[in-house]
Amino acid sequence: MLEAPHTLARSRYLDCIAACTDCANACDFCSAACLREPDPRHMAKCIALDMDCAAVCRLAAACMARDSAHVAHVCELCARICESCAHECESHTAPHCQDCAQACHRCAQLCRDMFA
Repeated sequence: MLEAPHTLARSRYLDCIAACTDCANACDFCSAACLREPDPRHMAKCIALDMDCAAVCRLAAACMARDSAHVAHVCELCARICESCAHECESHTAPHCQDCAQACHRCAQLCRDMFA
């Protein structure tokens, strides 16, 4: 039995979609935790990047799920923003920032590998 085209596309992107979803969730958690810091002003760049990263990760996952004609461009952008977010999060010692940085690096690598 042949698989439907949408099923083939989804299975081809499955690991990357999962990484994008995990990264978006890590970024949401990180930004919320940063906002709970005693003085969140020093975390403004981290929070902003977390929000951008979560949004682009969700967009990339959606594009892959529907096998969009623009998926390569969106995933390239996702990888760039994930790396930027990872570098910012790595500069903070909070565990949520370190966890977010790891999720961002993984997502960036899978997005790059998908279209290398």
